[in-house]
Amino acid sequence: MAREKLQLPSEWHGISFRVRYQENDPMGVVYHTNYLNWFELGRTEMIRDLGFRYRDMEAAGVLLPLVDASLSYGRPARYDDRVAVYTRIVNFSRLRIDYEYKIHLLADEDDHLVGDASAVGPRMTFPDGAELPGEPLTGGFTKHVWVSREFTPVRLDKVLPQLYDSLVRSLQ
Repeated sequence: MAREKLQLPSEWHGISFRVRYQENDPMGVVYHTNYLNWFELGRTEMIRDLGFRYRDMEAAGVLLPLVDASLSYGRPARYDDRVAVYTRIVNFSRLRIDYEYKIHLLADEDDHLVGDASAVGPRMTFPDGAELPGEPLTGGFTKHVWVSREFTPVRLDKVLPQLYDSLVRSLQ
């Protein structure tokens, strides 16, 4: 990693979707653990935008378990709200990767500014420092380590160099 000059944090990758009825609790707001599911959706789609699928990564014997997560709740999302999940890489090495997330409520006029989670192909990206569309609701961070199927640490540049190189290119 010493030779690569990386631009961290990365640009934001955005996806959007409507809050489903089953994601709400009896108080009529999104149940708190669903935000972690949305974080996972954000990072999965970010990797997809780089040309890889989690399924293929795991088939190659590389897993990316969560080792730490933090969330800050501002305002809740509710059923049928259009929300955007913005994801970016804030730390990256051959052994680990850390992400930051922001979840925003989108107004109808902002809907076209963020790619749909069900769309095929790259979604919208936003440079660091850009104003992200929508009203902030929730944010957080997750930390992950690259491991084998046996959950022993692996160096991504050795076991899946194509993904490693793609991540490095996205950070230059």
